[in-house]
Amino acid sequence: MAEYKLTTPLTDEDVVQLKAGDVVFLTGKIYSARDAAHKKLVDLLDAGKDLPFDLEGASIYYVGPSPAPPGRPIGAAGPTTSYRMDSYAPRLHSLGLKATIGKGKRNEETRKAMQDHKAVYFGATGGAGALLSNSIKKSEVIAFDELGPEAIREMTVEDFPLLVINDAHGNELYAVPDRKAAGIE
Repeated sequence: MAEYKLTTPLTDEDVVQLKAGDVVFLTGKIYSARDAAHKKLVDLLDAGKDLPFDLEGASIYYVGPSPAPPGRPIGAAGPTTSYRMDSYAPRLHSLGLKATIGKGKRNEETRKAMQDHKAVYFGATGGAGALLSNSIKKSEVIAFDELGPEAIREMTVEDFPLLVINDAHGNELYAVPDRKAAGIE
């Protein structure tokens, strides 16, 4: 297991060095999007329209944060279950999306898309939304305001703590029965 400090937008070189089990502290811009926002993104693509942010090198955090308390850019910002976005993720990876952030397992098609397009899936600690929000320095709704907490936000993060669950080489942290024998501990 290694530790990395990475800055968005992510490159192929950033992603291919990572292995399942590595710790990453991410800095830069990331985007929030959950189920309803993903559907709207795909609808825009199907209609031949531009997306509200550039997918090339982007990182999407599956989060619907709580309202920001006074003086804070965002409220609690814990991850949501990722498999709900699996029907959309392969297409977005094919268009340049480099990382997704959430909790739980991904399906086979999504894991294959990560390999094919040199992308990674990061786990964020579920139940720690208030703590995770400390790494979010700025948050601004950039699309689909009508979705409330599920609107797309551009968030500036600093040393956002993540764990590599699925790497670009087909490895999955959750599927390794003996992490030490696999060389990731």
